[in-house]
Amino acid sequence: MSDQIRGVARGESGVPLSILDLATVGAGDTPADALRTTTELARRAEGWGYHRFWVAEHHGMPSVASSSPAVILAHLGANTRSIRLGSGGVMLPNHAPIIVAEQFGTLHALHPGRIDLGLGRAPGTDQATARALRRRATPDADDFPEQLAELIAFLDDTYDPHGFDDPRMRIRAIPGEAGAPGSGRPPIWLLGSSGFSAGLAALLGLPFAFAHHFSSANTIPALELYRSRFEPSEVLDKPYALIGVSAVAADTGEEALRRARTGALGMLRLRRGMPTPLPTPEEAEAYPYSPIEEQFVQEWLGNVVHGDPATVRAGLDALRERTGADELMITTGVHGGESRLRSFELIAEAYGMIGGEAAEGARA
Repeated sequence: MSDQIRGVARGESGVPLSILDLATVGAGDTPADALRTTTELARRAEGWGYHRFWVAEHHGMPSVASSSPAVILAHLGANTRSIRLGSGGVMLPNHAPIIVAEQFGTLHALHPGRIDLGLGRAPGTDQATARALRRRATPDADDFPEQLAELIAFLDDTYDPHGFDDPRMRIRAIPGEAGAPGSGRPPIWLLGSSGFSAGLAALLGLPFAFAHHFSSANTIPALELYRSRFEPSEVLDKPYALIGVSAVAADTGEEALRRARTGALGMLRLRRGMPTPLPTPEEAEAYPYSPIEEQFVQEWLGNVVHGDPATVRAGLDALRERTGADELMITTGVHGGESRLRSFELIAEAYGMIGGEAAEGARA
């Protein structure tokens, strides 16, 4: 299964570049508009040389239309041919493990060899919405390993709650493929923004994805923990870690900053408990920031790689060298579908990925 985990570096990129998408809804647009842009981005990203395309589960956010990753991934699979597709991630405590097994077993059957199952343990929403999802407002992290073990057992067709090893007592997730552990399921990734999932991924020998784009202070400690404690497994012989990174490219640095500030204002409103669709550049420019709000915006922008294509490439390269990440997964939270599409195209062009071959020595 490691050949489905380790990506391909294309063009002049030192590591594979991938995309994390939230089906961003901008002011003046609808969720349907956002999902059309997501579909078009996945289709173009395949041609531009990006390795994988993940969508993230969020709930109750007016600026995010990716509440149902499995549904979106089925649609994206029908509109692409080769790019890997996955969840970045499914928030496992929001779901019964058997439901996730059935959904991703179905995706694996529809698009074999192309599906990743990334799992997180946060609610992906506010506490009130979390309660509506039938989970505790403050989930117990100790439940996550048990849920994960149950999910893996369903995917591997080894779930036996009674311990009798009696086929008549078995509960099965269908579609699914029986066989040796790991043979009939998509690769499982653990996602995290702290050390908990890093340590669990290491213990289980699973690939790890770290949310650098909103937890940059914890990136290097979490990656060091993952690498130092990694135990080889049937699916992965050595650590493989990607990091999510916010990046905005435009034809000029000034325009990239103008676009990036729309995402910063959107995050400011979310943090203040007043989420809205992502504001327009004009709205972000006209907003009367208080000194504290402007400080938040500047701190947020400090973790976004933004600028003209050469500047963004240099920033991504520096981040890769500093963290030793095996893959960079780029997310671009800006207003306007065309701005998002253009940003990813410029980054691919900066690395010579469009029409380029896989880098020498990269593994499929």
